[in-house]
Amino acid sequence: MNTLSKIDRQTQTLIDEIKYLSKMRNAVILAHNYQIPIIQDVADFVGDSLGLSQQAAKTDAEMIVFCGVHFMAETAAILCPTKRVLIPDLEAGCSLAASINLQQLIDWKAEHPGAIVVSYVNTTAEIKAISDYCCTSGNALKIVQSIPEDKEILFLPDVFLGSWVQKMTGRKNMRIWMGECHVHAAVHPSKIDEKMKEHPDAELLIHPECGCLTPYLDRVARQGGDNKDVLKVASTEGMLKLASSSESKKFVVATEIGILHRMKKENPDKEFLPISSEMSCQFMKMITLEKLHRSLVEDVFHVTVEEETASKARLAIERMISIF
Repeated sequence: MNTLSKIDRQTQTLIDEIKYLSKMRNAVILAHNYQIPIIQDVADFVGDSLGLSQQAAKTDAEMIVFCGVHFMAETAAILCPTKRVLIPDLEAGCSLAASINLQQLIDWKAEHPGAIVVSYVNTTAEIKAISDYCCTSGNALKIVQSIPEDKEILFLPDVFLGSWVQKMTGRKNMRIWMGECHVHAAVHPSKIDEKMKEHPDAELLIHPECGCLTPYLDRVARQGGDNKDVLKVASTEGMLKLASSSESKKFVVATEIGILHRMKKENPDKEFLPISSEMSCQFMKMITLEKLHRSLVEDVFHVTVEEETASKARLAIERMISIF
């Protein structure tokens, strides 16, 4: 349901001012799938981090206001170098992106000379800049498959996404950084069993960042049964496409709960159940209407990436895109 249909006069005034300011400043408002519902409803585009930046690049907007976390605004600055990029809250960070820093990657590369570095998009600009490829949760498998089998791979920073890709490819020479998203890491495989027993008629949509995925797949393979047939591993955008195209009327969703708003909005005749109501990212929920309004009024907070870093990071992203 669109949250804009159930708001008070004060909130409506704030929304009207945001839309007016956005138009006056020739801005495009982007909202990640995990943002609070009203931010998603006010945004011009809602989606995943890389897709949003690519959409913004196609517009004639002079300004991007990114309602997401900091690395996403950096990616927008990299892909849209002629546009001014703002984030409404500078404190909106990412536990996964913070799990590796530049020096750690430099040291890791030194330990594995000649290895190909594949960095998940959930990383800082400086990490992307010394990577060979970027990837998303939706194309990580394909990126790794495109790399010659005799090449060693350093995959970072998500241990669960990396483990799933390694399992799917059977790649033996793939080193995986031990980083994690604190939200996706918290779900235990038993939670899937519990939820699917409660809703045996549901399809299971699970993000590959989930710590429960690989052990759950292993257990299903050992035990057999029907769960492997209803399990779909997908990125946030992949989940949304599967939900719309599937004939199923009920879904158990294993990712950050912010995505449920868009799923219900796009599929009002279907039911979407979170694997756990506690799968909520406090960083993603930091941006409010008031902060978005302030961002447009005061021109805050400006996110920039130094040109040399941006140029190198852009190359890693372009290498990924060229594969498809």
